[in-house]
Amino acid sequence: MDRLATIRNRIALLCATAVYCGGALAAGPWLNARLPADERAALVLREMTQDEKLKLVFGYFGADNDGKKTKRPAPSHDQSAGFIYGVPRLGIPHLWETDAGIGVASQAGPNVRQATALPSGLNTAATWDMNTAFAGGAMIGAEARGYGFNVLLAGGVNLMRDPRNGRNFEYGGEDPLLAGRMVGAQIRGIQSNHVVSTLKHFALNDQEAGRTTLNVLISEQAARTSDLLALQIANEEGNPGAVMCAYNRVNGVYSCENSWLLTDVLKGDWGFKGWVMSDWGAVHSTVPAANAGLDQQSGMPFDLADYFGAPLKEAVANGWVPQARLDDMARRILRSMFDHGVVDHPVAPAPDKIDFKAHATVSIQDAQAGMVLLKNAARALPLDRSVKRIAVIGGHADKGVLAGGGSSLVYPAGGNAVPGIAPTSWPGPIMYYPSSPLAAIRGRAPGATVTYADGADRAAAAALARQADAVVVFATQWTGEGVDAPDLALPDRQDDLIAAVAAANPKTVVVLETGGPVAMPWLPDVAAVLEAWYPGTSGGEAIAGILFGEVNPSGHLPATFPASVAQLPRPVLDGYPDAGERRFDVDYFEGAAVGYKWFDLKGLKPLFPFGHGLSYTDFTLSGLKASVKDGVVTASFSIANVGKVAGKEVAQVYVAPVGARWEAPKRLGGFAKVEVRPGAAATASVTVDPRLLAVYDPATKQWNVAAGDYRVILAASAADDKAVEATVRLEAAAYDVHGKPLHTRAAP
Repeated sequence: MDRLATIRNRIALLCATAVYCGGALAAGPWLNARLPADERAALVLREMTQDEKLKLVFGYFGADNDGKKTKRPAPSHDQSAGFIYGVPRLGIPHLWETDAGIGVASQAGPNVRQATALPSGLNTAATWDMNTAFAGGAMIGAEARGYGFNVLLAGGVNLMRDPRNGRNFEYGGEDPLLAGRMVGAQIRGIQSNHVVSTLKHFALNDQEAGRTTLNVLISEQAARTSDLLALQIANEEGNPGAVMCAYNRVNGVYSCENSWLLTDVLKGDWGFKGWVMSDWGAVHSTVPAANAGLDQQSGMPFDLADYFGAPLKEAVANGWVPQARLDDMARRILRSMFDHGVVDHPVAPAPDKIDFKAHATVSIQDAQAGMVLLKNAARALPLDRSVKRIAVIGGHADKGVLAGGGSSLVYPAGGNAVPGIAPTSWPGPIMYYPSSPLAAIRGRAPGATVTYADGADRAAAAALARQADAVVVFATQWTGEGVDAPDLALPDRQDDLIAAVAAANPKTVVVLETGGPVAMPWLPDVAAVLEAWYPGTSGGEAIAGILFGEVNPSGHLPATFPASVAQLPRPVLDGYPDAGERRFDVDYFEGAAVGYKWFDLKGLKPLFPFGHGLSYTDFTLSGLKASVKDGVVTASFSIANVGKVAGKEVAQVYVAPVGARWEAPKRLGGFAKVEVRPGAAATASVTVDPRLLAVYDPATKQWNVAAGDYRVILAASAADDKAVEATVRLEAAAYDVHGKPLHTRAAP
């Protein structure tokens, strides 16, 4: 009986992975892994029936929906994001989808998956280290395979046009080069596990307030130089198998039925060969969406109708959607499944084989590499282990660390450390991972008296601080999908708490757990500020390791911290707090002048500039040499550690035209994160993508570099007053949409 049960289990496993079913193993030529993905997709497409093609382009929600009275498909994984039926008779597996921007997420309910959470996307971007981003992606992909998923809804690269955006924590910051490269590296890491990652949200989905009804107004040139460039770089770096179109309209047309975005730009200009899936609830039509380039409707029943179900079948039968378009939709999905190993390496749930201990190490290393030391007056940090009295105040630091809300929420082992904080339903629950900073601090200062106050009583907190040798205040700002922050202030009068504590003890250190930039009216009165973002599964340990100097902080800001909302292009957020069902326009009049570019253009002084980040040691940048070969600029330089401890510095190279006019005075052209021992120096170099020296021409679809002199600026931030400069001369040149040279023109 045991042998028979074993055989039955093996058959069930093969059926579950859609390779073996009905007593026969699919053996068509498309299963030959030596053939190119395009050829394999074409071969299997010829064998598919019309109904099989239609099944492949229609996605279901992977959880029961009580509100709409729908049940998840039986083969889907419980409380998952999505499911698409494969073609078992041809060896084409089902697609099991999970949200995965920070880790393997779970829909709320009784059977949540417990997974490892990376720190926020902003933290990863703040590492300025593509190896770290790749490692995090690889961890998520491995964990997803262990849970039986083969499509990850990760790869968020929407630019931070507004620091109040509730989903900024999922993304890569405000600069297209940094965001594109970092998220692209994470996508590569995910897909190294033979699973598909998406790239999202396509495009210009830069705020959550009114996201389904807002209409972005922007010129093509500005879009190509900002948000689209970030997405394009991520696509080039990561080669995602799928792209997810967004909720919003762009210049009057919904993103998921916008032929300019999906067909002209993505599939035409960029040559994207994968498939376009919709965001959950972002489809509004059958014929316009299909003909515009949408390949798969996702997550029914979030849309008003099953547009790619029976209506699409009818539309193809009547010729309203050409048969060739349906074939292309199915072919693109199949191609990505072959290209990324989904067919050749079928998934099967095996959560007992997930190495959660190793994954926790990946998370803590990411967290510590991205935490940004914003201020450190009189070397208040690192804390001295011989200190006798430490006061820890606020932020539920006795329990755990905060996570962001919405579809990316990862449920941790051990459950919510601080349950019951509203909202307790989507985009909540507000989640605290059970990694207590207080416990981690006590573990590193065994000879000290470490006392905690929750901060509810400001007078009591100040009294505790007054008696302490060191004070650490934890401040939190919860943000989540579907909602934007009302302003830049810390909620629940935490600014008043910090001010009271700092007045009682000037040695106060503030640790921020936030979804993005916040204002700091108390900044002049505190000794140090550490931006810890949402620090992930092991966040308490990660923070304590930085505070006590076990790890030298090396994060640099991926986004500008404004001094106030008055400095933003839109001080009043359009559509906030709820635009309802009305359509409204958001005019991106700032064009491509996003973040530090806007601040440079307007001559504004931020609270902290893009690229800023301190260390427990000191660095000097020198020896800048800039050269030009075949029109390409390369900058080499030296980074010296003139302090007393080893550390890592992020050297940033900005470029600026002397004569030509861009959207802003300068652009980030390259960066390098380098580790240097005390008293030593290291050399590094960066090559500037020609598109970052050019102006995009929509009429010719070319990037044009104007002849003339260009400044090459070596700096530690976008506002570094010790920056080193060199000048190069460029001849006029033209490049295609990928930055490849077309021809050169003699300078006038």
